[in-house]
Amino acid sequence: MPYRSHHDMGGLPADTVTPTGHDYALWEKRVDALMMLLRDAKRRIITVDELRRGIESIEPAAYDKLGYYERWISSLSHILVEKGVLDRAALERKLAEVKARLAGERA
Repeated sequence: MPYRSHHDMGGLPADTVTPTGHDYALWEKRVDALMMLLRDAKRRIITVDELRRGIESIEPAAYDKLGYYERWISSLSHILVEKGVLDRAALERKLAEVKARLAGERA
């Protein structure tokens, strides 16, 4: 029997998907724009196949908790670190900064 990844629902019973329109949050629009810039003909830093590989490699528990664009940004950040475009330590410092700022805004 072939291996089935956690995200692969093909052929399995599932609820009906009812498409609905919604407004995108600013951060979701930015993630989409970032992907378009990273894959455009001028830069060619990331391919759609790499994005998909990154999404499919997210641990099952995290995959189930993350939304669509959260999976994208997780994949993009890992790929950019892999390729040496981003420094993991610098990225982690920036994430800690943002988390602290958001915690302060909520307090």
